[in-house]
Amino acid sequence: VQLQASGGGLVQAGGSLRLSCKASGRTISQYAVAWFRQAPGKERLFVGGITRSGGSTDFADYMKGRGTIIRDNGRNTAYLQMNSLRPEDTAVYYCAAKRTILTIDQVYTDTDEYTYWGQGTLVTVSS
Repeated sequence: VQLQASGGGLVQAGGSLRLSCKASGRTISQYAVAWFRQAPGKERLFVGGITRSGGSTDFADYMKGRGTIIRDNGRNTAYLQMNSLRPEDTAVYYCAAKRTILTIDQVYTDTDEYTYWGQGTLVTVSS
């Protein structure tokens, strides 16, 4: 599967953005999906993820209450909605996918779990 992340941009603190992760080559319904972010000079961190079934999501503590992830299998796309953005949210955001089976329906939070990555989209939050 190939992933293309989009939707990043410049937003003021307190604003919102919706990032998209469009899959091609295979149906995204076979994959658990997650978002990670990487600020300059920092490691890549888990932001949030959604199970293959779409039944559960999980977020890093810093994004809980501000983030929502949904998947639209008909559009072969997953979305990360981020609200109340802060300057410290500035980073390149990456979507990632892990092919799973439905009997193991969980969110994976470790970068090493993911085989497929999008190219990243830059989010800049101004104060």
